[in-house]
Parts: sequence; C-alpha cells; structure tokens
Amino acid sequence: MKENDFYTTQELANKLRVNIMTIYRYIKRGKLKAYKIGKEFRIDKEEFNKFLNKVKTK
Repeated sequence: MKENDFYTTQELANKLRVNIMTIYRYIKRGKLKAYKIGKEFRIDKEEFNKFLNKVKTK
C-alpha cells in the first residue's frame, strides 16, 4: 500500500465540490466506506471509485 492510496474527507469534499459534512453524512449512512484512524477518516481510492459508479446517472 502506498501513501497515496487514500483520500481524506477534506480532499474528497474539494474533489466533489461539496461541503465536508456531506462526506461525513455519506460515511455515516454507509454510502461511502471509510477507515477511522484516530479522529480522522480515510477513504480508499478504490472505494471512492465504486461510490462514484453507484451514484452515476444513466
């Protein structure tokens, strides 16, 4: 595993142009799987890609 295999919640919020609380809600509701390390969450890049595919419109 490389250091760059994970996103922080702030990085995802910036990437998706949403508020960081939106990312926390996705994690809390189980829409986005994350690892909690101390007080911080880390999201695996593969999990993020799976999430994007689930919310993709047809």
